[in-house]
Amino acid sequence: MESGKEKRRVGKRSSNACTRCRRQKIKCSGSQPCSGCSKRNLPCIFDDRDQKMMVTRGYIIDLQRQIVSLRRMSKGHTPSSPDVTDPEQDTILEDDMEAGSIQDEEQAQIEDRDAPSEKEMENIPSGLTNPLSTGPSAYMSAANGRAFYLGTSSNWSFARRVLAMVYEHIYQEPLPTETLLFDGSAYDLGWDGFRTSIPEEPAIPTTDHAIYLINSVKFHCGQLFHLFDEEEFMRSLYDFYSDSNSRTSKTNLWYIHFLVILAFGKAFVLRKNDGRKPPGAEFFVLALQLLPDVSVLCKEPVISTEILCCIALYLQSLDFRHSSHQYIGQAMRMALGYGMHTDMPVQYLGERLVQRCRKIWWTVYILDREMTSLFGLPQSIRDDHLHNQAPTSMVSAQRTAALNMQIKLSRVIAGINETIYGPDGRLNTSFLLSTKSALASVAGLADEMRRMLPIPLENSASGISRLAAYIHLLYHQCIVLATRPLLFSFLKIRISSPETLADSLSSSPTVRNVLQMCIDSSIQMINILGNLQTQGLLETFLYFDLESVFVSAMVLLLAPVIDTRLLETRSPWLQKSHSIIDDMISSGNLIAKFRKSELQQVEGVLDRLSSSWPIPATNVAVSRDSGAVNQPGPALAQEHPMQFTENNFSSENQEQYAFNEGFTTAQILAVANSIESGDAEWVSQALAQNNIW
Repeated sequence: MESGKEKRRVGKRSSNACTRCRRQKIKCSGSQPCSGCSKRNLPCIFDDRDQKMMVTRGYIIDLQRQIVSLRRMSKGHTPSSPDVTDPEQDTILEDDMEAGSIQDEEQAQIEDRDAPSEKEMENIPSGLTNPLSTGPSAYMSAANGRAFYLGTSSNWSFARRVLAMVYEHIYQEPLPTETLLFDGSAYDLGWDGFRTSIPEEPAIPTTDHAIYLINSVKFHCGQLFHLFDEEEFMRSLYDFYSDSNSRTSKTNLWYIHFLVILAFGKAFVLRKNDGRKPPGAEFFVLALQLLPDVSVLCKEPVISTEILCCIALYLQSLDFRHSSHQYIGQAMRMALGYGMHTDMPVQYLGERLVQRCRKIWWTVYILDREMTSLFGLPQSIRDDHLHNQAPTSMVSAQRTAALNMQIKLSRVIAGINETIYGPDGRLNTSFLLSTKSALASVAGLADEMRRMLPIPLENSASGISRLAAYIHLLYHQCIVLATRPLLFSFLKIRISSPETLADSLSSSPTVRNVLQMCIDSSIQMINILGNLQTQGLLETFLYFDLESVFVSAMVLLLAPVIDTRLLETRSPWLQKSHSIIDDMISSGNLIAKFRKSELQQVEGVLDRLSSSWPIPATNVAVSRDSGAVNQPGPALAQEHPMQFTENNFSSENQEQYAFNEGFTTAQILAVANSIESGDAEWVSQALAQNNIW
């Protein structure tokens, strides 16, 4: 009787279990598909490597002898004849056999014991990786043969990867690059970069004209970044114009600083280029030619860091991305060398210098984070190494709030780059769970941003703040940066297995919600830029408005290729984005002209792709009001329903949807919390089955 009880307690093991059941330590029916995967509407995969085989001890010994022989050959030893006994080899084999002689049943118990549970899935590496940062690094060559690295998080690289991938799929040949814009090719500064001779000095503007140009720099840049100390800079300006002797001695750093500020002022005031030369280029080139060696700059680190920041920002706005990244890197190291990243002692350095250094440091930090992300490179310094405080002597409470938000969003950008766009895409958690973490970090800022830096509704009598608009644009770019790898992944599915795309999208409402959040943030950016355009506040020289509209338009071009319900409703937003870019082109921005051409090329190949194999619309529909999911999906997705609706993107509701401040903290957290390990597993299997990697 006792023996019978023991027999009943020993469950019968399935001779073969699918990957999912084995990983979650649950019983598998062994059928194809198994009952567990069938209930959850998940792909069921059996790995033949898990099947046990009976082989002889001699077969294993022969295999191990071959391994030892190969090892000896790799070390330069002559392999022994198979008929000759090698004492060293026998010793190795005996040790290996003793260490590895585990019976089949014991090995199975170890595998089951070590298999991670479903809750442990979030803390182990996943097979799903970010397709923008996996595999060999990507390059694209310009027409002159120069190869350019396509960084992982770069907006420019993202568009190039999409264009090249779809073009090669349609035409079965590499993408021609003659009409594409590459680093530093839009503008011509009129200088080869060598300091062999100093050109004729441009005419220095009069005092009142110089003050006018400086004030334009203060309006366009002063609210966002610290580029110069106004009190000291203006005192030196008046000394410069009042003393004829000082005007003949132009080798000091202030004069170089002055030239760069004049270049900015000319670019903001004059909106007509001299051919391919931007306004103010003559002042900027002279400043670069007069810039001394770094050994001289280190003697005056405060003003030198400000100058390097100005140069980096100017070059970034001209699409000299490599050069700007180098200069902001020098500024970062200059600031680090002077200890600006630390809690500088007021009692030793003085209150005024400490406050100035704090402003300089956070400008360097913000620009470094943004430029590095736009270049698609790893961040240069970790936040836990920083001990600087925010400056307290700000001109207004709004500027203080904006700086705090800039710092927080810059940290979010760094976090996204370190996780979602990590080295080779191999993370401690899966890509989708990294997206969950990124969205949670963004969610914590949503309500604070809406409260401290509100944007008025479209019909409000109040105008939109340029400062608040910049913060909101940066915020929505963080959301797009965190979610668009999923959009790229489904584009790959669309290309490799279009017949499975509709089923893939309808199988996970949670994943569709993440995609719609990416689309929503893109539309919000276009709406903000449209309001700035209406008020004449669109930034046509600095890079951030152009980056925002370019990023948004790319997402809106990709969305309907994946879900045809957005095929017609994308048109108004794309029309608005083209209007914004056209405004920049008419203001003399040569980069915008190339960006528009590239968007048109992307639209052309995507339309060709859609016409070659139309995809039926999926049936997932969710309601912002009720949060109910109408289409059955994975159980985990139903537990955390999304709160968006496709009607948000329809032309009927454009006036209602046209302008708002975006998602609340609760709404973003609802989407982030809806992402569970089951969704990550589903996406991983979907992409693996479609040969994404």
